[in-house]
Amino acid sequence: MTSTSIATATVTATKATVVAGKAQPRGKFPHIKRAGDFLFVSGTSSRRPDNTLAGVEVDAMGTTKLDILAQTRAVIENMRDILQSVGADLADIVEISTFLVNMNDFGGYNQVYGEFFDYDGPTRTTVAVHQLPHPHLLIEIKAIAYKPL
Repeated sequence: MTSTSIATATVTATKATVVAGKAQPRGKFPHIKRAGDFLFVSGTSSRRPDNTLAGVEVDAMGTTKLDILAQTRAVIENMRDILQSVGADLADIVEISTFLVNMNDFGGYNQVYGEFFDYDGPTRTTVAVHQLPHPHLLIEIKAIAYKPL
């Protein structure tokens, strides 16, 4: 293989995608990036395409109710949509990293997570973080999937 064909193979095996119909990234990064047979899903939240957040209710008095169950479900569904846009699915995920603002939400997160994954699913790490990019976000998840070309 010549150096030209090596460079070409590398370029064609790497592709970044911003998925139409999903909330646009709040920075210059893709929703998902393929590197060979691996797919890297950027940190994903419960944000909708219109920039509202699932799992957030604000009443007329300004009292905010945040729902970890609804946010977790929306995050995983957003990740599923992102993966499906490149021909993959949740079953292709091999590793998940979850960021929770409050570890008191771990039980609710874990409950919803179990609706989508079981012991045959991805490896997982969950950490507490001080805050996420929006004050109403309770959770963000990033993932690595394996889906051969």
